[in-house]
Amino acid sequence: MITIRTATLQDLDAVSAVEAACFPPAEAASKDEFYERLTYYANHFWLLFEGDTLISFVDGMVTDETDLTDDMYARAAMHDEQGAWQMIFGVNTIPSHRQKGYAGRLIQVAIDDARRQGRRGLVLTCKDRLIHYYSGFGFIDEGVSSKSVHGGAVWHQMRLTF
Repeated sequence: MITIRTATLQDLDAVSAVEAACFPPAEAASKDEFYERLTYYANHFWLLFEGDTLISFVDGMVTDETDLTDDMYARAAMHDEQGAWQMIFGVNTIPSHRQKGYAGRLIQVAIDDARRQGRRGLVLTCKDRLIHYYSGFGFIDEGVSSKSVHGGAVWHQMRLTF
């Protein structure tokens, strides 16, 4: 049985484990960073469970800043619940459950929530190979980000404006 809900601090270990399974160490958020994020904006973590097992999650803060910057990853206190833009920091699905549409379901929930909350839209960064995937949800590629070099990677900033 698949269930989707927002997070609580009790999800810290599960979220940290899924992140570690999905990203290389240079790009993965630490357990301490997730603790901070869950403290400030657990309601902006969308979790998908199969039974009691966390399979996939999407997370990110809300801000009036128009661009996603590296300092947002480490400074959860920058979250502004009244902000105009829903940032997406991570789209994670454990490798054994990929290609089943789970991440897409969560991205759509995040989009629907942002629209319902009156945001201007959503912003994310992704690697070149994922531009086409996010375009399918209506995100527009704004080119290589000059404000995010997270983990030493090249990131494209993408925006979905309502």
